[in-house]
Amino acid sequence: MTDVAPIKARLTAGARRQAVLETACAVFSRSSYRGATTAEIAREAGISEPILYRHFGSKRDLYLACLGHAWATFREEAREAIAADPVKCLGVVADRYMAKGKRLRVVDLWIQALTEASEDRVIAAALRDQVREVHAFFADLIRDGQARGVVHPDRDPVAEAWIFVGGGLLGTMDSRLGGLLGDDLERVRQARRTWMLASP
Repeated sequence: MTDVAPIKARLTAGARRQAVLETACAVFSRSSYRGATTAEIAREAGISEPILYRHFGSKRDLYLACLGHAWATFREEAREAIAADPVKCLGVVADRYMAKGKRLRVVDLWIQALTEASEDRVIAAALRDQVREVHAFFADLIRDGQARGVVHPDRDPVAEAWIFVGGGLLGTMDSRLGGLLGDDLERVRQARRTWMLASP
């Protein structure tokens, strides 16, 4: 523990909370809500459990904060892509939403939250609200694409946004089941691009 004290001394309370949050997101992502423990998260964050509970009142509070952090991270990446290229951003945003690898994905935490939602009304409500918020974000992005002449004008933004949400969940299933779809996942993505774009 002697190595931990200097690190804690250098961090403000806000920075320490952020560090705990990022550690928790990583632990939850590679494990599960039930499989991850606050002791494990505290240990990896280099703090004690009592300090963890000063920042987050319960494991559920910490998990809900992770859901919020994952969504905020994706939303910021999406906004950067939109600012960089408002015309071609839809494909970039979709790729970031479904991208595999070590990065935190909001859909990974959704899959876990679904298990808990059947028994925890608070998690169920938070998940429902967040999925709707993500859906609204995609629907607005599609509407903007239509206004710019990039997305086919006949596409229904509400319906297409739900397909985006579902595609992320399907991609997560593919990843967790070791390549469920094989080459079909890329075929689905290409078909979606052709369907969505005014000039594919």
